[in-house]
Amino acid sequence: MITSVLVANRAEIACRVFRTCRSLGIDTVAVYADPDAGALHVREADAAVRLPGAAPSDTYLRGDLIVEAALAAGADAVHPGYGFLSENADFARAVIDAGLVWIGPPPKAIETMASKTRAKELMGAAGVPLLAPVDPATATDADLPLLLKAAAGGGGRGMRVVRDLAALPGELAAAAAEARSAFGDGEVFAEPYVERGRHVEVQVLADEHGTVWALGTRDCSLQRSHQKVIEEAPAPGLGPDLRETLHASAVAAARAVGYVGAGTVEFLVAGDRAYFLEMNTRLQVEHPVTEAVFGLDLVALQLQVAEGAPLPPESPAPEGHAVEARLYAEDPAGDWAPQSGVLHALEIPTGHGLRVDAGYAAGDTVGVHYDAMLAKVIAHAPTRGEAVRRLAHALARARVHGPVTNRDLLVASLRHPDFVAGRLDTGFYERHLAGLTAPAPGEEYAAVAAALAAAAGRSGRFGAFRNVPSQPQTARYGAHEVRYRPTRGGGFTVESHPHARVVDVSPGCVSLEVDGVVRRYEVAGHGDGVVHVNGHRLTAHPRFTDPAERTAPGSLLAPMPGTVVRVADLAPGARVEAGQPLVWLEAMKMEHRITAPASGTLTALHAAPGRQVEVGALLAVVEDAEESSEEETEQ
Repeated sequence: MITSVLVANRAEIACRVFRTCRSLGIDTVAVYADPDAGALHVREADAAVRLPGAAPSDTYLRGDLIVEAALAAGADAVHPGYGFLSENADFARAVIDAGLVWIGPPPKAIETMASKTRAKELMGAAGVPLLAPVDPATATDADLPLLLKAAAGGGGRGMRVVRDLAALPGELAAAAAEARSAFGDGEVFAEPYVERGRHVEVQVLADEHGTVWALGTRDCSLQRSHQKVIEEAPAPGLGPDLRETLHASAVAAARAVGYVGAGTVEFLVAGDRAYFLEMNTRLQVEHPVTEAVFGLDLVALQLQVAEGAPLPPESPAPEGHAVEARLYAEDPAGDWAPQSGVLHALEIPTGHGLRVDAGYAAGDTVGVHYDAMLAKVIAHAPTRGEAVRRLAHALARARVHGPVTNRDLLVASLRHPDFVAGRLDTGFYERHLAGLTAPAPGEEYAAVAAALAAAAGRSGRFGAFRNVPSQPQTARYGAHEVRYRPTRGGGFTVESHPHARVVDVSPGCVSLEVDGVVRRYEVAGHGDGVVHVNGHRLTAHPRFTDPAERTAPGSLLAPMPGTVVRVADLAPGARVEAGQPLVWLEAMKMEHRITAPASGTLTALHAAPGRQVEVGALLAVVEDAEESSEEETEQ
């Protein structure tokens, strides 16, 4: 029997495993890098062991240190979570060799599925349907578009879509470089890119006695940068024959590698055809939707299987529908740039079919070293429509104060007509992102509420009589300018929004009547120039010019803290085109391209591979060709 589990991971998944362990009477051990010393997963564990350093390569990717930590803390089992070392066969072997229980599949199964190219060969032999591979060296226009993928990893790293044959060599080199940086293996392969394909997967669970469960389907088609955003179970709109093909293929894949434990077999679905993509030899981020539909605790079953217990011959029957949204500290309108800072509030409704798996709590700081996912919000209901509506409502009512998040995008996505109708494919955000990130309805009146709450706080005389009305005042929040005038008695009139009548006002709450409807706005500020109003995140514009606005034209500034992983092979004086990538910056497990703002001349390139940069750091300077030409004409 397992008595103490070390989770070789951090944040949400560590907290998730600890929750099940506590319910089973199992002690818990956390590991933490220096930036995570006060993190939620550390606070929730019974014991914790420090991994000195900050970079993942020095901490959460150091299998030797994690095994030592487990032994030092008296743990008798290791759960890898997902990401980091969860699909590392050598780490699994090291855990087993140390006399610890490995809560995962056999190392041989991990090793076999680690290379997508070798996995596809094995799946083909097992009768699992595949896309025909394409040799990049002999590819023609008829093979386009192509999808380049890293053989040794996932998460969108080393992945490129190629639509122009002339771009293939450069994209191959870029994909290989990114794969080598992320996984230590630069092998890349190519296969046909299926336009508007769906990403559908099957959860499998197997014991060491020969039983394999296929626990339904999940649709994970809504993705950004090849990383999932919204997932649901079961996958909507699949016919019975296709569902049976997916289930049977997943079971065949698991049996082909002698699988034991929880895993996921991923497929590309095009029309009524399914093609094997890969097998993730670990628990998936989206496992809660399967748990909700089947009434299971997959972590508890992982522990049970690791202890050698058999599964029942048949899995439970599914019931209802579940949808999960990943809440990230990121800016969808700003090329998905990860965000950091203090999380002042994180309150998301639970109960009534709602579940929240969080890796942060109010007061925690979202750092720059690791994944930016704050929480997962899951809704379960008898029907898909009810689950989607319940999840959108919960997210809309959530209080998430601090860094920019994708919360508004999630709500808009869940309420988009295509999503509501189940018209899903991996190009959803390519088509709809601009509309989904447009200012949310009601933001202008949220700005009015923010301005009035701030004015009420400055006056300090709420409801007090004034002898004479004050002069009109102006404030700007986000893109909205608000003009208001204090009145006798401590009230306000809003001159910029004549349809708005002020019903009540205080520093924390403003009630406005607009076209006969009274709405209450809760206003919260945390001293950082950002105001949160009923879910709207508004930036208060200062009276003085932001120093960043005085930066020389053509300056490329780091949009976030991170590490420079690559720079363009160019020297000062080189001609560059608008949109041409000049610097590749890695932050929070994602790679971001910093591109030339306009066509012109590269006059300076300050970035260098391996260099750590802070937000706002000067990376390069491009002299705009048009501005340069105008200056020459004037001279």
